[in-house]
Amino acid sequence: MSEEERGALLGLARAAIRSGLEQGRRLEVAPGTLPPRLARPGAAFVTLQRHGALRGCIGSLEARQSLARDVAENAFNAAFRDPRFPPLQQEEFGSVRLSISVLKPAEPLAVTSEENLLRQLRPGQDGLILELDDSHRATFLPAVWDSLPEPRRFVAELKRKAGLPADFWSPALRFYRYGAETVKE
Repeated sequence: MSEEERGALLGLARAAIRSGLEQGRRLEVAPGTLPPRLARPGAAFVTLQRHGALRGCIGSLEARQSLARDVAENAFNAAFRDPRFPPLQQEEFGSVRLSISVLKPAEPLAVTSEENLLRQLRPGQDGLILELDDSHRATFLPAVWDSLPEPRRFVAELKRKAGLPADFWSPALRFYRYGAETVKE
């Protein structure tokens, strides 16, 4: 991604949050004013951190709209609709740092056992999606490797996030890996 595109994404995410704070509504994205790559379909996660701690994170795993619109919606949702946190307040905005992960398409992993999965993982590179039926689904972005660098623990915590025991295993588990390009303030 070019510096112009990176800057445009960060500016768009900030503007989306500012729109929520000042007008109480989502930002309308005018794709004609942005670099062409941002008008193409894309999927992204927007992460907010305040004083080094998570303050919100919402995203899309699949490209269903323009990358610009996806980033704007996910920035708004991370600030005001992440169920783990109260809505962001104006006095917090200046101390919030943004990180945008632009996802590459996910690819299925052929997995026969947990040991087989662990051998296939590329710490620091892979985002991972876990699925089991319609009620258990979770993902960790590649950046999560920074706080969970050991593959076994990475997978155990992903299972917990999906509502499963850390030691759970079933042949019905499905895994997908993806990469991401991260843009940070």
